[in-house]
Amino acid sequence: MEPILVLLHTEADGTLAKPALETVTAALELGGPLTIGLVGGGIQAAADQIAGAGAVRILGVAGAEFDQPRYATDAAAAEAIGRASGAALVLAPSTSRWARALPGAAFRLGGRVDTHVTGVAAKDGKPAITRWFYRQRMEGVLAREQRPWVVLLDPGCYAPWSGAAGAAQVESVAVNAPATRTNVTGIQAPKADAQTIRPDARLLFVAGNGWTKKQSDGTVHGPQAEKLILQFLHTAQASLGSSKSLVDASGEGEAVLGFMTHLNQIGQTGSTPRHRKGLSTCCHGEEPHVVGWRFISQRRAINLDANCGWARGKADVVYVADAFEVMAHVNRLLGA
Repeated sequence: MEPILVLLHTEADGTLAKPALETVTAALELGGPLTIGLVGGGIQAAADQIAGAGAVRILGVAGAEFDQPRYATDAAAAEAIGRASGAALVLAPSTSRWARALPGAAFRLGGRVDTHVTGVAAKDGKPAITRWFYRQRMEGVLAREQRPWVVLLDPGCYAPWSGAAGAAQVESVAVNAPATRTNVTGIQAPKADAQTIRPDARLLFVAGNGWTKKQSDGTVHGPQAEKLILQFLHTAQASLGSSKSLVDASGEGEAVLGFMTHLNQIGQTGSTPRHRKGLSTCCHGEEPHVVGWRFISQRRAINLDANCGWARGKADVVYVADAFEVMAHVNRLLGA
């Protein structure tokens, strides 16, 4: 197997997040001489964290200018580590930071890049990647002759590496940081209890357009729907997903859920949630939503129509009931 470089960036606390550790697992399963490259404001804690991974070398680019995500500095750091490693295959987690910078770095290195990869394996001694096409309806296996080959792995496809920490020796890679025009003055983030997207949650709760339609009494109960859903998300610490029709409703002048955005949409945007369990409510068999649930391990649905497209073969368990009544009862059981 060809030499492999695992390229990682640190988090705000200087350590490595779960997607980074998943990429280490992928590289170890692939085999071949392993080099790990680290980028961040301070990288020693991250190096110690993966000291037991068996890397031949640990290369690092550190400094205040590399602490914050920027295309210019990240691409320069990735290019420098790529040249210093001499690796033919570069694996990196598909985080927003690397997805922005690594295609440019691959171009500078004279290589190629593939994104949204879900698996890497050795075939006849050469790497081959797996990814989905056409809204996740077709799975393809690809190989490339060009080197270096930069591969961005989607999170959730591998188990995080969990080896022992230690004292790691880091080889510093010199980089002339380019001039930047941006200055990060702080971070604004919602309170933890206001967050609705939780990638590591055990349960994905998907709301369909039925929540904003007329109910059995002939009226729309938007405020009640918002209260029921938010109570459940807060109590169960579930992640919130949505069908395309619901997030598009705001542009069509229809009733909407105030906390729902296009970031919650699954399926048609290519989002592939991998939560262990999923609960669909009022989705009425919408095809984009069905496609987006392909990787959910256990799928259940609440729908008044037992013959809808979602209920017929798309869910493991279907509750033929009113979602408003069911979720109100569930919230009472949870003590919400």
